Amino acid sequence: MGATRLKIIDLEHGDQPIATEDGDTAVVFNGEIYNHLEVRAELDQLGHRFNTHCDTETVLHAFLEWDTQCFRRFRGMFAVALWTNSTRRLVLARDRTGIKPLYIAHRGEEIFFGSELKAILAHPEIERRLSLAGLDCYLSLNYVPAPWTLVDGIEKLLPGYWLEWRDGNEFREAYWRLPDQTPKQRSLASAREELDSLLQQSVREHLISDVPLGVWLSGGIDSSTILHYASTASSSRLKTFSISFRGRSFDETNYIQQVVAQYGTEHEQLDLNPELDLQGAIEEFAYYSDEPTADAGELPVWFLSKLCKTRTTVALSGEGADELFGGYLTYRANTLAGYVRKLPPSAIQLALAGLRLWPVSNEKISFEYKLKRLLEGSLMSPERAHVYWNGTFSDAEKRSVMATELPGTLDHILGELRAMLSGKEDDLGAYMWFDQKYYLPDQILVKSDRMSMAHSVEARLPYLDHRIVEFAATLPPSLKIRGRRQKFLLKDLMKDKLPQSILQRSKIGFDIPAHDWLRGPLRSLLVDTLSTGLSEFPELFRPEVIQSYLRSHLEKRVNIGYHLWGLMIMFLWMKKWRIQAPI
Repeated sequence: MGATRLKIIDLEHGDQPIATEDGDTAVVFNGEIYNHLEVRAELDQLGHRFNTHCDTETVLHAFLEWDTQCFRRFRGMFAVALWTNSTRRLVLARDRTGIKPLYIAHRGEEIFFGSELKAILAHPEIERRLSLAGLDCYLSLNYVPAPWTLVDGIEKLLPGYWLEWRDGNEFREAYWRLPDQTPKQRSLASAREELDSLLQQSVREHLISDVPLGVWLSGGIDSSTILHYASTASSSRLKTFSISFRGRSFDETNYIQQVVAQYGTEHEQLDLNPELDLQGAIEEFAYYSDEPTADAGELPVWFLSKLCKTRTTVALSGEGADELFGGYLTYRANTLAGYVRKLPPSAIQLALAGLRLWPVSNEKISFEYKLKRLLEGSLMSPERAHVYWNGTFSDAEKRSVMATELPGTLDHILGELRAMLSGKEDDLGAYMWFDQKYYLPDQILVKSDRMSMAHSVEARLPYLDHRIVEFAATLPPSLKIRGRRQKFLLKDLMKDKLPQSILQRSKIGFDIPAHDWLRGPLRSLLVDTLSTGLSEFPELFRPEVIQSYLRSHLEKRVNIGYHLWGLMIMFLWMKKWRIQAPI
């Protein structure tokens, strides 16, 4: 076993595993345990003696004391492997919400593992064949949900699970499960007080570092809230970092400058525009992402991490708040679609035909784009529509581009959501549970972890402290969404702390003008990549259909840039890792 350590906190043991004095048990570790001093103090009292000050050694001694029960005691993000030589026993574990990845492959009775997919692909016995199960999900969702990957025979360990392997025999068990959305009666005042206390605790723990910390700002309430609590808890001036987009019809800079001025941070901002090496960055994704996601938001996070690296190696980010507190427009779309479905399907189809006559807008946030997606989703089942809002290819589109039959993996995971929706008057909890189980770890966290790690920056996510996740699951729907007001509780908590403009602004996030850039500065990369990929895999895809999509997009007859983006990223990844077609 081996591990490459980032130059963030612990440099005491280089690339070697930390082991017991007799060498019988060793650990390799990726991540951060925020309460490791608390755990270490308890181990001290139990007679354990430490040679270093790092959290990796705390993990080792906690395992020696409590075995697999130790994972319940950790608050943090981690992928960990522990090997005991005398018993020939391997234990793997992954953090509760899936912030850190852990990949596994089996060949006969042997097991291969790594916190990066490329660590497994480096082994000559691992075949590099595309997984049709993973592809079925990728084309629809823009990501591959655990336990699948896009490489046949390689899987992801589920968040909150540990795995034991002994001489070819394997056992898995959850030490933590995503809580059911079970609302409890509580007043707004009591919920606000509890959330305030939880955020204070979580942010304070996430600030523990031997290097200066930064905060990533988007100009929205999520990251601004993290900055508020970090500024309150920190005795030093914080660094903040943000990305702007020249030429986009909305500007987040004013919102960001308001919170920067309020908290007196040392701020740096980068304008993400076509004059930067966009193509070079995208081509690097194939290596650093391990497995592709079709989220164009990877591009700004790449440049944000690169900007952050010049000043610090640890940054706090606001990921997770949308899934926990009801921030996505998709939740409102689910409600609106329920009303639209009462109309005859022919009327919805007529409205869609009319929309296709409108001039094509370049931005995903345009009214035309959102209305078209809403109407298309209204013709689908509720569970399929929910993933369509943030996805790309519909089932009909997916069948049209494929030259081979897909196994229906998407139907398998949607079955979970369908079962949860069955017979429930309020469906918000079911949708949020699904997003926390799949969308958050396998798209949002993949994006933040891989792009930050590519620049040796450690992105920390205070909202994903499991105590906050468990608290959010008990909130009644009215404290998450009230009419058009989303993240109601979080905004109520921050109403006297942040500028009103931050609380009232619409959610934008890191959406780049992908439609426009794929017709402009990224056009040659798109065209060349699709042409090469389709020529190499004619048994998988129908080139004439995808080429017709490409022409329609480039000629501005339709906005299908996000579909094409996902195919481009996938083909670049397949080329980089020499992925072969399935047998």
